[in-house]
Amino acid sequence: MKKRLKTLAELRKEIDAIDVKLLNLLNERARLAIEVGKIKAREKSDFYSPEREREIFKRLTARNKGPFPNSALLHIYREIMSASLSLEKPLKVAFLGPPATFTHQAALQHFGISCEFVPKKDIAEIFDDVEREKADFGVVPVESTAEGAVDHTLDMFVTSELRICAEIMLEVTSSLLNKSGRLSDIKTVCSHPHAIAQCTRWLKAHLPKVPVMEVSSTAMAARMASEDATVAAIAGEAAANLYDLRIVEKKIEDNPNNFTRFLVIGKKEAKKTGSDKTSMVFAIKDAPGALYRMLEPFAKRGINFTKIESRPMKTKAWEYLFFLDLDGHISDRKIKTAISELEGMCSFIKILGSYPKSK
Repeated sequence: MKKRLKTLAELRKEIDAIDVKLLNLLNERARLAIEVGKIKAREKSDFYSPEREREIFKRLTARNKGPFPNSALLHIYREIMSASLSLEKPLKVAFLGPPATFTHQAALQHFGISCEFVPKKDIAEIFDDVEREKADFGVVPVESTAEGAVDHTLDMFVTSELRICAEIMLEVTSSLLNKSGRLSDIKTVCSHPHAIAQCTRWLKAHLPKVPVMEVSSTAMAARMASEDATVAAIAGEAAANLYDLRIVEKKIEDNPNNFTRFLVIGKKEAKKTGSDKTSMVFAIKDAPGALYRMLEPFAKRGINFTKIESRPMKTKAWEYLFFLDLDGHISDRKIKTAISELEGMCSFIKILGSYPKSK
């Protein structure tokens, strides 16, 4: 006998019943999170635990049999954990503002919407707020595939006592925004210098005679566009919602594979997760073969480098700082041994942090 197909009304009734179950389970989870928060407060342990979040994500995606996609599952659990953490202790996160910048998007992606996000005017102010405990964490840009390293962030790490707690990879896609959504209304284009540089081919092809103005941030550009119908901004889509703008054109960046890497900074070291990265900075005198000797302790132990960046020291002529990222955690025996061997050859060395790799 052929099985009767359910009606639309019957299917919706089943979905409604499941939604009620999900709601009850979410509140049960929230009550448990509150109890966890009480224990953490009593034991004076960290409220935010990126390694615990990584463990939850890994377990859930491994057990997910579909058809619900893992990408959506991760977004949902990011917000569940963000809301649960806010019940334990609301986190305050400083970021490079104003709101709707790519740094703000990265902070939202990592911490979820339930934190208190505090915009700051420059990178130094973010470091200062976290050091003075005005914020629990800060989010700062460190490099992009299009523009390379953010020198100001690297320089701040040399003198700061803060640690890198996590990294965030954000796919940066730029849109052209204005009040009308019409290309013909645009008399001026404005944005942050990096965003402008990433969209030069599109601008030359579609707005060759329109002047381009550099401003302090993509969000500042969006605000200017919201106040003047002749101005268009190059910014992320999030800025369109915040500043009541319309999208003239999406994805106008020259390089479709444009990612920016951000770092989460705080006062405590992240625990080992099994998929970690360690960042460090060291100084050597400029001499033939000097860099080779510095890297040899890692190479002979099979430790993989993911980045090396050099910067001249501001306090000593002809000496250089090298910023190095490598696979593994500082607690790994072979990494500890390699660093110990390196220390004897350096005039300066500093471990910036070990933290979970971004997915």
